[in-house]
Amino acid sequence: MLKFIVVLHRKKGLTTEQFRSYFIEVHQLLAQKIPGLRRYKQNFVLPDPKRERPAWDCVVELYFDNREAMEAAWASPEGQTATVDLEVFADLSRTAWSVVEERIVVR
Repeated sequence: MLKFIVVLHRKKGLTTEQFRSYFIEVHQLLAQKIPGLRRYKQNFVLPDPKRERPAWDCVVELYFDNREAMEAAWASPEGQTATVDLEVFADLSRTAWSVVEERIVVR
């Protein structure tokens, strides 16, 4: 299984609530249609009175069978549609993504 991480920053002018609502109500539905996507997780920042809020707004985890399946998914019409949609609500100049190696230390 291959894991792809996206660290998203909301677009300037959007509130945290607007970012989250659009993500869940619109973008999530597009992402779920990406062929070959095996698992999809969203990790939204929550208020924490003991910690400073991070600069990012959401970390997304996308899982594919392998690199070939992932590249085919991004090249598909559904993958392209979901990618273009990021421009609506995410600041792509600050957003980062990468294939990662997950190491589970405690289960």
